[in-house]
Amino acid sequence: MKFQIFASRNLKEILRDPLTLGFGIGFPLVVLLLLSAIQANIPVDMFAIERLTPGIAVFGLSFFSLFAGILISKDRATSFLMRLFASPLTASDYILSYTLPVLLMAVAQIFICFIAAAILGLEVNFNALLAVVVVIPAAILFIAIGLLTGSLFNDKQVGGIIGAGLTNFSAWLSGTWFEIELVGGWFKKIADALPFSHAVEAGRAAMRGDFASILPHLWWVIGYALITLIIAIVVFTRKMKSDQV
Repeated sequence: MKFQIFASRNLKEILRDPLTLGFGIGFPLVVLLLLSAIQANIPVDMFAIERLTPGIAVFGLSFFSLFAGILISKDRATSFLMRLFASPLTASDYILSYTLPVLLMAVAQIFICFIAAAILGLEVNFNALLAVVVVIPAAILFIAIGLLTGSLFNDKQVGGIIGAGLTNFSAWLSGTWFEIELVGGWFKKIADALPFSHAVEAGRAAMRGDFASILPHLWWVIGYALITLIIAIVVFTRKMKSDQV
């Protein structure tokens, strides 16, 4: 557990920017409220609270890619990380120290999203609790993407790639706002090959109690998360070696 002190420091760094953290947690809630208001006036199956909530939860996790990416890229840009390279921490320890605090915030965001949905009429039952658990691997995926991006680029580049790119890219390809089947063609093929729509569909399957459909989607998310995390560790290790030369 030698990474605990560094992980604690990273958590404090996240909490020192309450405006950004509040936006990351609050913006998905605003979208949830707006779409729920539309649903109340013009009922659409797509925006039913049981279908909408897992999608909004996954969408909100994309902001935590930004937190993780900026955190690690800023540390790389300063002498702080260079001094830490003299410690006995390995590359895996560093990545874990960055991952755990952001994951803690991401899980909190998932719970907040589902609590808000419950206030809007979502039935709180076993399926809803299972959906919360099912969405967590997506949090690890987004954080891993942020860590990989932060290991490769500076904080300004990370802001552009994730803030403007990944957030919108994952939102459109997740099927949160519209049925991907309605578009079909190459768009559906791309969406099916990426983990974002699978993360949403796994959550929706949990919400409706379709337990047999959860794992086929969830394995996509877990696989992408593990591969991205491994790549992030490899890239960070090479950066450590090149920075120490």
